[in-house]
Amino acid sequence: MSRNFEQIRKEHLEVIESMAGCADTVARVAGRMTECLRAGGKICFMGNGGSAADSQHLAAEFVGRFQLEREGLPSIAFTTDTSILTAVANDYGYDAVFERQAEALCRAGDVVVGLSTSGNSANVIRGLAKAASLGASTVGMTGAGGGKMPDHCEECIQVPSDLAARIQEGHILIGHALCELVEDAFCGGR
Repeated sequence: MSRNFEQIRKEHLEVIESMAGCADTVARVAGRMTECLRAGGKICFMGNGGSAADSQHLAAEFVGRFQLEREGLPSIAFTTDTSILTAVANDYGYDAVFERQAEALCRAGDVVVGLSTSGNSANVIRGLAKAASLGASTVGMTGAGGGKMPDHCEECIQVPSDLAARIQEGHILIGHALCELVEDAFCGGR
């Protein structure tokens, strides 16, 4: 099957257009994130592969800045500390790498976001479950159908596609929208 850029671009635009139904959920999640940060909490992200990279990207947008000059906002990606990842994977198994970090780092009122294109990543689901047990708000970002993830988070944003690339493109749009909405709340829409 030979495809060209125009076919891929059109497929991308179709997925992005079909995400209009996510608007209310994105607004609710941005509100939770804003409340969390105003109360002194933090936003945590986790995912595997490309979703790990997206987790780091989004945490950096909160800590650094997105579009406006403002104070740093507390955020962390559970994907970045190789010593923790490898020690926990070695001692407890890879399925525990996010669960153990949630146990150590999450507090009631934090917001924990799990990214999984399939919605079935065992380590992400276990991390969300641990965060919820500690009183954190849990958010999933996944693809069409959601896999197991909707059963393990308070809010689940599903990009309506079964292709990992299109789902990840949708996730970064959602992530950037969350960053912008939270930043606007902190900066009064400047």
